[in-house]
Amino acid sequence: MRWLSALTLLLILHTSAPCADPTLAWPRFRGPNGTGIATDEKPPVEVGPDKNVKWKITVPGGLSSPIVVGDKLVLTALDGGTLYTIAYNRADGKELWRSKAPAAKLESIHETEGSPAASTSATDGTHIVSYFGSCGLFCYDLKGKELWKIEMPPALTLGGYGSGVSPIIVDGVVILLHDEAADPRIIAVDIATGKVKWEQKRISRGGFSTPVVWNTPTGKQVAAAGHYKLIGYDLKDGAERWFIKGMPTASCASPIVAGDDLYFAAWAPGAADEMPFQPPPFKMLLLGDTNGDGAIAKDELGAEILKGFFNSIDLNKDGKITEAEWDEARALVAAAKNSAFALKPGGDGDVTESHVRWRHSEGLPYVPTGIVYEGQFVMVKDGGIVTAYDVATGNKLYSKRAAAAGKYYASPVAADGKIYFTSLGEGEITVVKAGGNTPEVVAQNPPLGERVGATPAIADNTLYVRTAGHLYAFGKK
Repeated sequence: MRWLSALTLLLILHTSAPCADPTLAWPRFRGPNGTGIATDEKPPVEVGPDKNVKWKITVPGGLSSPIVVGDKLVLTALDGGTLYTIAYNRADGKELWRSKAPAAKLESIHETEGSPAASTSATDGTHIVSYFGSCGLFCYDLKGKELWKIEMPPALTLGGYGSGVSPIIVDGVVILLHDEAADPRIIAVDIATGKVKWEQKRISRGGFSTPVVWNTPTGKQVAAAGHYKLIGYDLKDGAERWFIKGMPTASCASPIVAGDDLYFAAWAPGAADEMPFQPPPFKMLLLGDTNGDGAIAKDELGAEILKGFFNSIDLNKDGKITEAEWDEARALVAAAKNSAFALKPGGDGDVTESHVRWRHSEGLPYVPTGIVYEGQFVMVKDGGIVTAYDVATGNKLYSKRAAAAGKYYASPVAADGKIYFTSLGEGEITVVKAGGNTPEVVAQNPPLGERVGATPAIADNTLYVRTAGHLYAFGKK
């Protein structure tokens, strides 16, 4: 029976190892706890329309990233004006099921940059949770059966770009950051029942950042970025434990936990220290108020001063800017700050000065979240500029063009000592060796020929990439 004992021990060791459960190989936006890292995976570095393609399928429109649960890949999509959560077979891409999320009205989105299906689903291996800014939060079982839903009115998002934040799941609780103009809040929902466990009001009325769970010496916390502050909430009751000041006007990037510390890097237009001039008082705009109603409409002369920011300032989307909306926009600009920083755990209240280990302002990404890998905090910004900081010291290691030119929406992901960067316009995937003092390009792959706004997923030694109209599985057949 000695062989049976050995086999039992082997099974125990295997199932207790990190990422041993294939069900949770890539369970949420940017993978395990949002790290963007696939441990022990070896996806190919050379990929393209005809290179290492296991399979390729046509998928409906959307910007959400694929997640992995069991034998399925799951994403959200808009098909024929209807919102769906759709599951595909990981082995061959065959559609397994789709579940509808009824929306009386789709949320307002940017015509070319947004999508009503931009939020990535999350799973705990038993449930699948999807958020749609048009209609709320939905929970399904692994066969696509709806278990519960929390209906919400269409979100009023900053600039009308549409919702981009994704739900996360931890310890049987669904966390949703709901920063929008009408009712900004963060909520925690029991995944078994769909009942709200706690919620906290927020002052941040716009943002696209997904929160992260931070296991600190005082317990698990939810770190959520927003205007003016990045805040740490107690996972158990939602109590605000700490905050750090100096955030962008609206964060697209998400915080990251690596080791004991938390990292964040983001840029957004409108930061006070980057403005060539300060916004004028509202009475200056009223000089162009031709109809005398005390507000500024798009077709009035006062709107010319706003230079494309009209929709972002018009929070209630009524087609005009009031003094209250203008004053709020001025306050947002005055408090905004773009930076990258490392934060150590253990603080209470304002930890801006006491717990920030280092802070810098070079190489900041607009949409993509950075990645902490091989001892470095690595970011990509538009133009293909890759910047790396040493996580321990904060020293800048390099900042140079290493990835393909163009814009970047997809966040970098990493596996097998390499980092994958995917450009927006043509879907060019650049692979860079991690950990060096200069970026060493391993592969500069040919374009996929479609926009790629979704962050890739990694599982099965396979790189899963969603383009504007397709889903690729890159790996050995």
